Amino acid sequence: MTTYPTVPLHPMHVPAHEAEARARDFHELMARRRTVRDYDRRPIPDGVLDLAIRTAATAPSGAHVQPWRFVVITDPERKRRLRAAAEAEEREFYGHRASAEWLAALAPIGTDWRKPFLEDAPAVIVVFEVHKGPDSPRPYYTKESVGIAVGLLLASLHQAGLATLTHTPSPMKFLNEICERPAEERAAYVIPVGYPAAGAAVPDLRRKELDEVLIRL
Repeated sequence: MTTYPTVPLHPMHVPAHEAEARARDFHELMARRRTVRDYDRRPIPDGVLDLAIRTAATAPSGAHVQPWRFVVITDPERKRRLRAAAEAEEREFYGHRASAEWLAALAPIGTDWRKPFLEDAPAVIVVFEVHKGPDSPRPYYTKESVGIAVGLLLASLHQAGLATLTHTPSPMKFLNEICERPAEERAAYVIPVGYPAAGAAVPDLRRKELDEVLIRL
């Protein structure tokens, strides 16, 4: 039987009587997270984005290949190009590609092809899936792995008091040119990051209750 090198595990030791309280505190924190489309232009404190991406990169991944790349855009001209290209795709989506059913589902959220947050937010993180290429191994469960990493990224940024939005224009090939990434990297998420603008509002939406999403067997 083949053996592989190991290192000792250093687990968190949470007393049983504290476990529920910690879980509740984290839930209350994350329950306040909302998708934000209106951003203040004040800068993000130094180090926050780096630490949030470090946290995202702790996510589990298929065969531990870690098939993700995080491109942080703060340059105003590059953000302008990103917005222009994304809005071109979104005009096609809202005008021609989206079904009536899909548009009806989006109506309560109030979205359209206009994406000013791509310029207004002080930073935009473009998350790429890394597929097999000359300098990258074959990944496994790529979408699942990157999705988990993005969940950790959103939680970390929210913990730091920052707002985010998960934008997914389709198709996304234009992002390779804007972000100067090779063909084996495929954009999966565009995430504006920053502080909410003064007076920012969000749609009055309801999250499902626990008994609607939890099944005990």
